[in-house]
Amino acid sequence: MSKSLVQQQFGANAAAYTTSAVHAAGDSLARIVELVKPQRTWAALDIATGAGHTAAALAPHVASVVASDLTPQMLVQAAKLAASRGISNMTTVAADAEALPFADASFDLVTCRIAPHHFPEVPRFVAEVRRVLREGGVFALVDNVSPDALTTPGFTKAELHDASVTYNTFEKLRDPSHARALMLTEWLEVLDDIGLTVGHREILPKPMAFGDWAERMQVTPETKARLDEMLATASPAFKAFMRPRQEQGGLWFTLDEALIVALKTVA
Repeated sequence: MSKSLVQQQFGANAAAYTTSAVHAAGDSLARIVELVKPQRTWAALDIATGAGHTAAALAPHVASVVASDLTPQMLVQAAKLAASRGISNMTTVAADAEALPFADASFDLVTCRIAPHHFPEVPRFVAEVRRVLREGGVFALVDNVSPDALTTPGFTKAELHDASVTYNTFEKLRDPSHARALMLTEWLEVLDDIGLTVGHREILPKPMAFGDWAERMQVTPETKARLDEMLATASPAFKAFMRPRQEQGGLWFTLDEALIVALKTVA
């Protein structure tokens, strides 16, 4: 999956992410601030900031926050958000999540919210997070996860594997820049392998209106119909994970977000 495709997809739809309720005011946004307890003296970095919502939420609680993103149009939206809220301690920087342009041990807090499923090399990203964190620094991650025994119990390993493949196919059909959403178990393994100590983890259900979700990426009517069909013909494991239903006059489903807080412990 090409990083230029990520820039193309999100550059074309940057304004939609500024007003997206999921990104601007999802449950995980306030929960991150609550869990990490940011300090007034901290330097913070938000990776793949998108329209800047997480960075803006952190800004009142820290000394400074850098909102970084691969896509220039997203950085424009983030700067506009900061200006509209009178935030003076938030700066924007163009950055690849897997090759951050920051010195070692530069930040007390690093966040990344609803983005790593677009990263080709997640371990490389986590290694970069650890590198730029100071000793004792905090990493807060939120991302959609694929089904596994932790999120969707009661199914065999093979059934969950098939559901995971189907889920990522579903996401990639809607957004070709989607790489892969890891399972929660995989995230825990990667963080441990890279040397970050998990202090907290939880799953947050994220209800999604199918129409809004599809239209945010401007899918064609044919693609929208195919996505609808995938939900209608879901396997039992995929259906248990996605929870498709008719609600508020339309089709809804629920994604699972993992929220993980990890520490760079002193060696």
